[in-house]
Amino acid sequence: MVMLRSSALLWARGISQIGLGLFLTSAGYSHLTVNRLEFQAQVPTWLPLDPDFVVLASGVVEILLGLSLLALWRYQAHVGSLAALFFVAIFPGNINQFVNGIDAFGLNTDMARGVRLLFQPVLVLWALWSTGAMRLVRKGWARVR
Repeated sequence: MVMLRSSALLWARGISQIGLGLFLTSAGYSHLTVNRLEFQAQVPTWLPLDPDFVVLASGVVEILLGLSLLALWRYQAHVGSLAALFFVAIFPGNINQFVNGIDAFGLNTDMARGVRLLFQPVLVLWALWSTGAMRLVRKGWARVR
């Protein structure tokens, strides 16, 4: 019974990791093409970089992370950790969109932008759980103590 449960959990994590890889690859592609202007609207106004550069760079990073999640299974926990850190790093863009009331991606109310803010931690947890990176996080914290 325990073996069957472990097997199902590994299978679910694998499918989830593939889903995250496809999601990131698709989002990265949209950064470089169809949603480039929408993503520029999310770049924090206080960031001293060209918004187009930030969008293009983050799109390339998303594609690399997505493809790594799909192909580098041996390093899945490390890639998952990097993906989680990426989601944390781009969070100021979502905060900027909320605070400044910027309409983008159909998020044209404070409620919609607020709900979007709540989704970011879900992405972080998705990256950590699906790749087994939670174990790396726990081991790292254990060393700090």
